Amino acid sequence: MANPHDPDRLKALEAKIAALKEPEKVKDHSEEHYSQAQLAWRMVIELVAGLAIGFGIGYGLDTLFGTMPIFLVLFIFFGLAAGVKTMMRSAKEVQMKQAAKAAEDEGDTRGD
Repeated sequence: MANPHDPDRLKALEAKIAALKEPEKVKDHSEEHYSQAQLAWRMVIELVAGLAIGFGIGYGLDTLFGTMPIFLVLFIFFGLAAGVKTMMRSAKEVQMKQAAKAAEDEGDTRGD
C-alpha cells in the first residue's frame, strides 16, 4: 500500500488543482481575422436591418393613424440613413483596426 503522505503525489495533486482553478481564457472576438466577404456581408446586413426597421415602424404608424404611404416612405428613408451611418461606422472601425495592425507590424519589423 502506498504512503498517503507521499510528497510527489501531493505536489502532482496540487498542480492539477491549481490548473483547474485558473480562469478559462475567453476568446476575444474583436481580435479575430475577418475576410473581406464577411465584412461585406456584415455591412449588407446592417443596411437591410436599418431598412427593415424603418419599414416596420413606418408601416405600423401608418396603420395606427390611417395615413398609409406617408410614414412608410418617411421611415424607410430614416432606416436607409441609419443603415448607411452604421455601415460607415463599421467601415471606420475596420479601417482603424487595419491601421493599428499595420503600425504594430511596422513597429515589430523596426524593432528587430
